[in-house]
Amino acid sequence: MSITLEKFWSLINEKLTHWLEITIKNLPNMVIALLIFIVFLLLAKWLSVWIKKLLNRIFESSQVAGLITGICRMVVIIVGFFFALDIMGLSKAVASLLAGAGIIGLAIGFAFQDMTENLIAGIVMGIRKPFKVGDIIEAGDTFGTVQRINLRNTLIENFYGQLAIVPNKTLFKNELLNYSRLAKRRIEVAVGISYADDVNKARDVICSAINQLDGVINKDETAVYASEFADSSVNLLVWFWIDYPGQIGFMEMRHKAIATIHKTLEKNDILIPFPIRTLDFNAKGGRSLQELQSQGK
Repeated sequence: MSITLEKFWSLINEKLTHWLEITIKNLPNMVIALLIFIVFLLLAKWLSVWIKKLLNRIFESSQVAGLITGICRMVVIIVGFFFALDIMGLSKAVASLLAGAGIIGLAIGFAFQDMTENLIAGIVMGIRKPFKVGDIIEAGDTFGTVQRINLRNTLIENFYGQLAIVPNKTLFKNELLNYSRLAKRRIEVAVGISYADDVNKARDVICSAINQLDGVINKDETAVYASEFADSSVNLLVWFWIDYPGQIGFMEMRHKAIATIHKTLEKNDILIPFPIRTLDFNAKGGRSLQELQSQGK
């Protein structure tokens, strides 16, 4: 029993002595590795401050700027850590860590694919800036004002007072309309006049009346076009431009335009007809129901 214990302690002593010799031998490398790692830590801190100031000027979302800053800082620290390991002669450990990090990253990518797509879309949109907070946008069935841009989603308040949370990948992949980028919007109003009235006269009086409204811009582009021959009317399309968003809202401006068109046509004795049905009892026309009734008497 005593012999077994002596062998055990002898082996431990040999191992400890061997490790101590290796430690003393590699002590200079360890000190250099530690100093290099500290330098990389300080460099990461300085770079993160500088990068964050730069990104806050570029991105509307502070969360996107913070995420990219954190990623850059982590990359610098990891590079410093691998440098330190390599100086200490642990190149095999560096290779193992890189392989393990690749496998873990791949697994995380598959597990959080949807989250990753939204995250990447948020970063790309932060760079491209298709819209900003306060813009009025339309994406799919969502139409409203951008309230907040997050890393994974964008908050849009629609014109019914609800807050829609739209994933960033939806805004990135699909068609997006930004109504605030050009700061103007065209309003289209449809109106019908009777077949007995002059289309050109209606066009002139409507254009003149619309251009007198407050809020109408680009008045030389105000136009009225005949669009079709309908059952009871010749249909016209009235086009004009307004500032958007402006002091006068879109629906208010549309209301004023419709009221003005109605009043102008009435003033100029131009009829806006309701649906009319004419009964014709002759293939070639010319005989009315009243005539047939009189003949029957």
